[in-house]
Amino acid sequence: QVQLVESGGGLVQAGASLRLSCAASGRTFSTYTMGWFRQAPGKERAFVAAIRWTGSTYYTASVKGRFTISKDDAKNTVYLQMNSLKPEDTAVYYCAVKRGPDYYDGAHDIDYWGQGTQVTVAS
Repeated sequence: QVQLVESGGGLVQAGASLRLSCAASGRTFSTYTMGWFRQAPGKERAFVAAIRWTGSTYYTASVKGRFTISKDDAKNTVYLQMNSLKPEDTAVYYCAVKRGPDYYDGAHDIDYWGQGTQVTVAS
């Protein structure tokens, strides 16, 4: 099993920055995709960003140029640096892991989820 613990959420003003962290423990995998999804009230959980074991990164269009995903393999931790935050970024952010070499095909394809961390951006 894999345990994912997120941290770094909070309440900020529009234009501010936050950095989310997701520390993984338990079983490890040589090939994987780690990333972030978010869920706003009344909406479905949606993809935000991902990073593969190779270092390749992926972003949803609305966060490109503002968010940066990175990882520290020694710490089994993935980060999401969020700059120029907007009120529409308000959501619960979930860390997600898919084991194996294949990229994930949506939220249904995730093997492990974190408990979520709230990000609120005030206008």
